[in-house]
Amino acid sequence: MSQNPLLEPIHGISLEDYSAACAKLANGLTEDGVATALGVELPVWQEASLLWTERMKQDETFHVVTLFGQYFGQADQHPKFSNAAPVAAGNQGYTEQIKTDKHFYQELEIARTVAYEYGLDGAQWIADKYGIALGDFQVAASKWNTQIHADMQADFQGYTQRQDAWREKYKQLFADAQGGNVADDITF
Repeated sequence: MSQNPLLEPIHGISLEDYSAACAKLANGLTEDGVATALGVELPVWQEASLLWTERMKQDETFHVVTLFGQYFGQADQHPKFSNAAPVAAGNQGYTEQIKTDKHFYQELEIARTVAYEYGLDGAQWIADKYGIALGDFQVAASKWNTQIHADMQADFQGYTQRQDAWREKYKQLFADAQGGNVADDITF
């Protein structure tokens, strides 16, 4: 039993279970698949999911949210989901690369942002082009976040130059795909 009542399981579903389930949902596992993996009926999962969300809102220390992020990033290691497969699996090579190659992750993070700027669903663009589901992208984000902040502090100029180069690359790519930018033919 935990000293913090906000960390107590809900209907037998721990915060670790809930976090892994959310990651799996983001990767295409259905709610029925989540309930089956957790060994509960669908309405039990749905109520526990709502109650975990409420607990996170109640937690003024952000301890529950912090643990949620940590467990979300470790979802692939959760034993209850070892045999739970999403509806459509992505490209395993790129999915592994985003978790092991920080620069690949950072480049796709920029690509996703620029896609949104060009009116596209950036997460869907990454899923379509690389087969990386949103959940796997977020797992990589939680893995690389601390290292990226350390890199920024160690070499801000180098970090910024890489970010700017990727941003220009994807601005050009999306502009070309749309037949140019809206203001390309305006001269002052």
